[in-house]
Amino acid sequence: MSTTYTLDTATSRANPTPAPLKRLTIPAIRRQKGQVPLVMLTAYTVRNAQLLDPHCDMLLVGDSLGQVIYGLPSTVPVTLEMMAAHGAAVVRGSYHAVVVIDMPFGSYEASPEKAFESAAWLLKQTSAAAVKLEGGTAMAPTVRFLVERGIPVMGHVGLTPQAVNVLGGYGARGRTPEEAAKIVADAKAVAEAGAFALVIEGVVEPIAIEITRAVACPTIGIGASVECDGQVLVAEDMLGLFDRTAKFVKRFEDLAAKISGAAETYADEVRSRAFPGPDQSYAPRAGTVD
Repeated sequence: MSTTYTLDTATSRANPTPAPLKRLTIPAIRRQKGQVPLVMLTAYTVRNAQLLDPHCDMLLVGDSLGQVIYGLPSTVPVTLEMMAAHGAAVVRGSYHAVVVIDMPFGSYEASPEKAFESAAWLLKQTSAAAVKLEGGTAMAPTVRFLVERGIPVMGHVGLTPQAVNVLGGYGARGRTPEEAAKIVADAKAVAEAGAFALVIEGVVEPIAIEITRAVACPTIGIGASVECDGQVLVAEDMLGLFDRTAKFVKRFEDLAAKISGAAETYADEVRSRAFPGPDQSYAPRAGTVD
């Protein structure tokens, strides 16, 4: 489901997606259940969206931006305004992928009505296609409430980072029969409530396989199982920008070393006056006086 193109304008009614490109839709994502695995990465900026979009079916504007962009200790302090600013940037930088935006902690838990107010505001501010929220059985009525009012919802079960203070950390979930049964029940409840896709994070593999076989919507694994209907990673993790990452992260590049090396070379050339050179300097026009 990936494509290749040259990006030159923003996506809007005034600057529509250039032919023959067409942004993927929520129904198209749902139809991928059991087909070629879906590809999702996080994106927080226009430029990252431009680079990732041709290769992804979905771009997730994750509340992980709290840690990745802002250096916060968890996702809990992230605000709706932060999500809106980055969500709008990602939509402007993409043509192909479905853009999903996280609802931050405190913006949806109080009631379905509060969730609708927050979600509607986010979609209006960003033009994203869908929202993602964490939680299982307790959040199923909220998922249904949103879907029935025209807001596509991606669910998120297993390790739910917004609940880190309750969970006591970021360890894998589902190691006891009781916890495993709860996660499976959570997934089924959210799927039956109308979620178009379901992120399964940080669970022992048999749980992810059971959920994937049990629910009608696509499952997106992160620290779950290769048998999920798709996979997601934080882009900065898979690009090797951080020294510490979770067990389930594979580094596909080592950009941290490359960026540090480029900065070192730049600093050396500045200090030795090798930069800027003639190619980076402006000469006076012929016939002018300095």
